[in-house]
Amino acid sequence: MPEHESRWLTGGRVYDQLADRLRARIGAGTYPPGTALPSEAALVTEFRVARTTARRGLAILEDEGLIVTLPGKGRVVTDGSSGGPSYRYQVIAGELREQIHTGTLVAGAALPSEHVLRRQYAASRNTVRQALAELEREGLIITEHGKGRFVRSLHD
Repeated sequence: MPEHESRWLTGGRVYDQLADRLRARIGAGTYPPGTALPSEAALVTEFRVARTTARRGLAILEDEGLIVTLPGKGRVVTDGSSGGPSYRYQVIAGELREQIHTGTLVAGAALPSEHVLRRQYAASRNTVRQALAELEREGLIITEHGKGRFVRSLHD
């Protein structure tokens, strides 16, 4: 750790400071593309912050596209050139997202059922659910209990 970098983070918006530190380490090559960042628990210990603070700092880096969360691997530094999905759920979410953006699936339209998506993509139920959860987090679809999933209208 450079001498000018204290282990303690203090003041307001500590998660921004955490993101700045990790961004600097990524830029300096401490965490090269393809390597996993330290776990949340390790960051909590190193910087003496709450777990939610560590998560918020990591979310900033993920929103910037510097890191991606990969199941079973943790948060991994991206190389900037690999825009393509790495996991099956990302492929499924990407294709459904594209259908929504191009208007193939219009606002209010029902998405195919989990069963249909499982067969179409030869994927497990959990993989399909993870893809749908990603689209729901992005605000592109909504779930109506007992009815299914629908493309969200802009007015919701």
